[in-house]
Amino acid sequence: MSERRDTGEAAQEAGEEVGGSVTALGSGPRTGGAGSGVSVNGDGQERPGDGRSDEGGGSTSGQEASGQAGSGSGASGPEAFGQEASGPGAGRGGGSRGGEAGERRRWRQAGVAAVLLGLVTVAVAAFSTPWHLIASGPPDPARDFTAAQIARSEAFDAATTLPSYLALAISLVIAGLLVATPVGAKLVAWLRGPWWARVILGVVVITALIQLVKLPLAIWVETLLRDYGLSTQQWGPWAADRLKNIGVEAALLCLTLLVLVALARRFRRWWIPAAAGAFALTIVVSFVYPVVFAPLFNDFTPMRQGPLRTSLLAMAERDGVPVEDVLVADASRRTTALNAYVSGFGATRRIVVYDTLLKAPQPQIELVVAHELGHAKRDDVLYGTFIGALSAALGAILLFLIFGPVSRRVGVTSIGDPRAVGAIMGLMTIGSLIMSPAENLVTRHIEARADLHALDLTQDPATFIEMQKHLAVTNISDLSPDAVEYVLYASHPSSPERIAMARAWAELNGVPVP
Repeated sequence: MSERRDTGEAAQEAGEEVGGSVTALGSGPRTGGAGSGVSVNGDGQERPGDGRSDEGGGSTSGQEASGQAGSGSGASGPEAFGQEASGPGAGRGGGSRGGEAGERRRWRQAGVAAVLLGLVTVAVAAFSTPWHLIASGPPDPARDFTAAQIARSEAFDAATTLPSYLALAISLVIAGLLVATPVGAKLVAWLRGPWWARVILGVVVITALIQLVKLPLAIWVETLLRDYGLSTQQWGPWAADRLKNIGVEAALLCLTLLVLVALARRFRRWWIPAAAGAFALTIVVSFVYPVVFAPLFNDFTPMRQGPLRTSLLAMAERDGVPVEDVLVADASRRTTALNAYVSGFGATRRIVVYDTLLKAPQPQIELVVAHELGHAKRDDVLYGTFIGALSAALGAILLFLIFGPVSRRVGVTSIGDPRAVGAIMGLMTIGSLIMSPAENLVTRHIEARADLHALDLTQDPATFIEMQKHLAVTNISDLSPDAVEYVLYASHPSSPERIAMARAWAELNGVPVP
């Protein structure tokens, strides 16, 4: 139950944002990678390959599709967006008046659809988010943590802040170059083959170059994690994990771009099937993540028979949450951090605890799982996936609306042109970064509700506070995040905030205040 994405992990994660995964089609509340997971306890170290959001936060990254060659008029406004059309006669010689009128009409239709879908997305997020839970006092790290623990937290935060912000800056610079200059288009122009091969090669080449640029930062962050005792990996397994993570993201991105380019080459109103496809793909990836992607990075085994497993399953039954089993992930081969999470929904929903967590006292483990049961009972993964899918669909429509001006800057005439791959990746990275603070705001409230559920279920605020302290010290959580870091990276309340809520719960329920 850690409170944030550590700035060190943020640096590593930001280093992958331009070439990220299919979740980039749009961003929903960060309840899981590809909308797939809600975690509870967090290590603050979201390891490579985690498609779900652990207590350090989730990751989204932006990308979408590229386009087709059309005409090259330099018109501004809706006429320019008309260059994206494909189909017979699209964009020839700048288009006739009737053609321009048709393009303006399509642009207005897409604009209306974007406004309506945006309102629906905001409404769903607003009404499904628990904005008001319980009033609590101000967080006070000094009340629960020693001076040495606070100093260590501050030192780790100071060490990881620089690579974090450097990674963010590099992400913005690369995205800006891809969106505002023809560098990406010129790079893809060197590639040969049919349009679909150039799309795939374009994604692979651009992703590889971006990762090479950010590799020193990733190594820097991994070195810091080792220095502070949070990473247990050798460089070989670390590199293998990173390559697998990049490969999965690139494969999903290639699929997304291939479908989008094909639609753009076939339909004038390609944003309609593209939005539907983005919505469906987000749902599918979230559903299959636990059984397709997660096993690429961890081995999962049923928790062995014993008092702990019996107690956890009994608690789930008492809570009215159907849970067939609790899985244990072999996280110790990567990290010493403690974590647990929920991922998937329906037939693929599962509760997972890190094997490192099993070393904690049983009452603390029960509280961690009680938090996860809160996510499961409220269907937080499903709601997060749905909002993410709506956002993905909205992203496809916005891409149609804004690509016209961008196309003139990057030197392509249509989103069906494979040379547009880099521009689309850059646009979606920028969109993801813009949406991140809103996602974090929503998920912080969702995590707080899961904490409240754990307190209601266990009626044990004293153990809850001890568990929060244990997690914060072990994971070297930021006990006093500054405002900027909190907005940019905090997908969970800080540990002192969660402890303050537990004390407020105790007062409200007539329980001795720890």
